[in-house]
Amino acid sequence: MDDMLKEFVVEALDLAINVEEHLLSLQRNPGDMNTLNAVFRSFHTIKGGAGFMNLSAMVSACHLTENLFDALRTGKSPVTPFAIEAALEASGFVSDQLTALSNGTEPDQLSTMPAHLEKALNDAIDGKEPASSGKSETKPVAAPKPAEAAPVASNAASAAPIVSGDVPWEDYYRAVTPAGTLPEKEIVSPVIKQEQEAVKTSLATNDVKQAAPLKEESIRIDAVKLDVLLEVAGESVQAANQAAVLLEKLSQFTFDGDAAPLMSALTETLNRASRYSTELQRATLATRMQPVGRLFQKFPRLIRELAKDLGKDVDLEISGAETEVDRVVVDSLYDPLVHMLRNSLDHGIETGEERASTTKPARAKILLKAWQESSSVMIEVTDDGKGMDANRLREKAISKGLINSHEARTDDEAFQLVFLPGFSTKEVASSVSGRGVGMDVVKTAVERHRGAIRINSQLGKGTTFIIRLPIELSIVPTMLVRCAGASLALPMATVQRVVELPDSFESVGGQPVLRDLGRPLPIRSLGQVLGYEKSTEKVGIVIAAPNPYIISVDSVDGTSDLVIKPLTCISTPGITGTARSAEGELVLVISLSFLLDGCKVVERLSA
Repeated sequence: MDDMLKEFVVEALDLAINVEEHLLSLQRNPGDMNTLNAVFRSFHTIKGGAGFMNLSAMVSACHLTENLFDALRTGKSPVTPFAIEAALEASGFVSDQLTALSNGTEPDQLSTMPAHLEKALNDAIDGKEPASSGKSETKPVAAPKPAEAAPVASNAASAAPIVSGDVPWEDYYRAVTPAGTLPEKEIVSPVIKQEQEAVKTSLATNDVKQAAPLKEESIRIDAVKLDVLLEVAGESVQAANQAAVLLEKLSQFTFDGDAAPLMSALTETLNRASRYSTELQRATLATRMQPVGRLFQKFPRLIRELAKDLGKDVDLEISGAETEVDRVVVDSLYDPLVHMLRNSLDHGIETGEERASTTKPARAKILLKAWQESSSVMIEVTDDGKGMDANRLREKAISKGLINSHEARTDDEAFQLVFLPGFSTKEVASSVSGRGVGMDVVKTAVERHRGAIRINSQLGKGTTFIIRLPIELSIVPTMLVRCAGASLALPMATVQRVVELPDSFESVGGQPVLRDLGRPLPIRSLGQVLGYEKSTEKVGIVIAAPNPYIISVDSVDGTSDLVIKPLTCISTPGITGTARSAEGELVLVISLSFLLDGCKVVERLSA
């Protein structure tokens, strides 16, 4: 894909996602003129770029949809559910074409606009309703396959049903002019003669300020280059920290004569280098941060089409789309969130008949929410469906041989069983879920990025999945501890406080416990769980988990923001990566999910 086409695809995909969101908003507020105008402008802009790139099928779909929204906003045609549904199908077709281009499909291998979509748009423009029960008969458009796609006509003149002589000059001009160059204005389609002359004049006249090229506010950088830059910035911080430790050791000696001012200058220089390297690292990290809204905007269409397939009425509400997180996290969350949304739709949300027998509204609701909590980003998927039956989950896992009768005794532990490979409560697999594949993939994907996932559910009321992920993948605030001489790092997201351990403990069910703030908390030796030799452990750390507990360690060495290197060649239960302390010592970083699960995973594996 050449650079100009790549640039168009990236920008048009953003517009297409916004269109989807606007159209779903119109379903709730059909008379919103601002939204009608916004959809019209988006299709108009995409059409201009697509015409310049000679993408005829996309131009045709955008041209008809543009005409539809021109009729809707001027009142020539009514804003009906059928009209919005036709526009949603057009938006889906355009998104699929753009996605195909992004995945490497050649422009001349794209599919043509389906006849049923063209008919639906024309009928909506004429204010007609479909013959069958007022519902659209159009079908979701699947992403075209290069081997099966029909070639598109190469003649630019066939790009859209445009009247002869009425060339869309403004569309083409806007497609190649940097964003912000032209003032935003509404243009009635088709482009009339006066607008053509205005554009030609602005191109020919040098003293027209609006047409003068403006300074670019942003540039696109290859993600690999950003990763390399972050790696270098992290190493520079590490080197500066080690230099600071060496300088502190040197300051214990007495320097006389010419050495004294040299030590003073060295101290100032290293302090400045340390400060700048830290600022460089933070600035580099900021370039990788993206709002999760870029990811969330992909899901309304998915929910709409899956709900249609399942015959359920569901609304998706999105909250906290502005929350920023590392780009790598955003990219990795798509599949896990798809699995969770599918699970909520198929397993959680009841059928229309089932909801009718309850006091719940007929239209179900799924909430997709994000927010920042300390150094973590929290993502929540909540449905108001039937909820989970802990006893049924437990019985199903035992019958499949996934656990024994002594495990998963609490409801919280029973809910976590859905993450076991091969676990499913569906008796018959559907096209959406029920094959025992999916939720284990979710947990694996989340833990790969040092995150954790938990489930809360109330039978008859609904289920909530909560994902906790570090905002910055490469730098993690940690507490440094020692076990049998080894240096370990605990994510600060799980640390509540440090307590002193007595020489003897109370015992409950054979398990040592210590009262913390009036509540008896079980004590687990971190060193023994990880397989270290037994040592004298005098310090306890209260872990903020669904079932709080205390881990015992030899000592606490302080806190540090560590640059984490993931384990790639080996997999060690409970360990998520390695780091270097300021003194240059190798540190093993404990997994967040391992701590939230109560250190039980390793215990079970080592038993």
